[in-house]
Amino acid sequence: MAREDGRQPVVLVAGASGYVGGHLVAALEKKGVRLRCLARAPGDLAGRFGRSTKIVHGDVLDADSLIAALEGVHTAYYLVHSMESGAGFEGHDRKGARNFTRAARRRGVRRVIYLGGLGGGDRLSPHLASRREVGAILAGEGPPTLEFRASIIIGSGSLSFELIRHLVNRLPVMITPRWVRTRTQPIFIGDVVTYLVLGLDLREHESAVFEIGGPRHLSYGQLMREYASQVGLRRLMIPVPLLSPRISGLWLGLVTPLHARIGRKLIDSLRNETIVRDNSALERFPVRRLGVSHAMAAALREEDSAVARTRWSDPVSLNGRTARCSGRRLGARVVDRQQARTAASPSRAFAPIQRIGGERGWYCATWLWRLRGWIDLKLGGVGMRRGRPHPVELYRGQTLDFWCVEDFEPGRLLRLRAEMKLPGRAWLQFEVCAASEGSRITQTAIFDPRGLGGLLYWYALYPVHWIIFRGMLRGIVDHAEGRSAKRAAPAAST
Repeated sequence: MAREDGRQPVVLVAGASGYVGGHLVAALEKKGVRLRCLARAPGDLAGRFGRSTKIVHGDVLDADSLIAALEGVHTAYYLVHSMESGAGFEGHDRKGARNFTRAARRRGVRRVIYLGGLGGGDRLSPHLASRREVGAILAGEGPPTLEFRASIIIGSGSLSFELIRHLVNRLPVMITPRWVRTRTQPIFIGDVVTYLVLGLDLREHESAVFEIGGPRHLSYGQLMREYASQVGLRRLMIPVPLLSPRISGLWLGLVTPLHARIGRKLIDSLRNETIVRDNSALERFPVRRLGVSHAMAAALREEDSAVARTRWSDPVSLNGRTARCSGRRLGARVVDRQQARTAASPSRAFAPIQRIGGERGWYCATWLWRLRGWIDLKLGGVGMRRGRPHPVELYRGQTLDFWCVEDFEPGRLLRLRAEMKLPGRAWLQFEVCAASEGSRITQTAIFDPRGLGGLLYWYALYPVHWIIFRGMLRGIVDHAEGRSAKRAAPAAST
């Protein structure tokens, strides 16, 4: 894909804030594409992508806002859908597609690339029917459109995959209605992005549709069993012939983080088989598709990498000296984050963090930490008997009571990984950065629960954790400022 003047053409992504869109932008940036992202609120994407990527204002439901955004664009990706908008989402999908494709035609866009959904059977669900209609509008009213149709996408953050994961994690016994036995052809998020990127260079002057999927047909029940096997959970599935999509959707709203109305639309779509019936994509695109087992393993590794990369120190409004934010989620994990400002310099603020544990203790209720260590020993764990080898020095891989130092940047970052007996995995991270008239300390506890028992563990101990984590941060600030670690001040919620 090249212009006659030798300059690289501009590519626009509509839907960059979504799951697939975010992965696609990262891949296009790596490829060196001149990239422009469409956003209703450009500020929401600030800092999320590379500096070379331009973020412009535009809303597919506002036709006038698209004219300037599409100026000079050669290829546009359309990854927008309105399933979360409630009743009448089909009308929003229809209006958005028409506005976009007409503006693209007016601005001389050469091609639109769209990700739709696979679906078979006599009657498509409203969600799948709307995705199919959007593809038809894009191809019929605007520039030539390259449409990829995919089934369930395997990846940490994919709506369908998160549905499966939360059901397996939270329900030791599952009553499984007919949709659990529907066949699907899941595809890894990395393979979806590869198809979308390869679409840029496809020599096709007319609109075309390609069905894409992984190498195997599986039922949703088989996907659940595969996930359970990978995370070491045993699950009993009891098939029943009833349980309508509406009831299933309401039930999902109770046992998963999905909003009930999204759950109903998603479940309604699961009655349709989503398998590839035309294999022409395999002939036109050199994609080595990842199998389901490897795709799920890769998704879990991706989430672990996201945890390792995340700093959890994005700016928040601090009305007082401390701020806290609990109950956030990162994938399947639950997060307790607290922040405090101190007049101490970053080096002085980090000093008590670097000395944490061992003989120094944990700056709040150290006797509770020791009690937890004693319980851990009784359960066959390491307890707190390991202490720490040196009162000040730290390095990656070092033991620290019942933690292990996973990452350490002197004066800036300490991340600990729990090695005690737990129904899941846990991390504790401290980060210090410069702020006006001092520094800011961010303390984050993150827990990856294993099954229902893990969730019960987290929420049963939440009152204790709330006291300990708040007091620990206050104690660190007091030590940094040379005051007694015993004094505690209330934290202001955000």
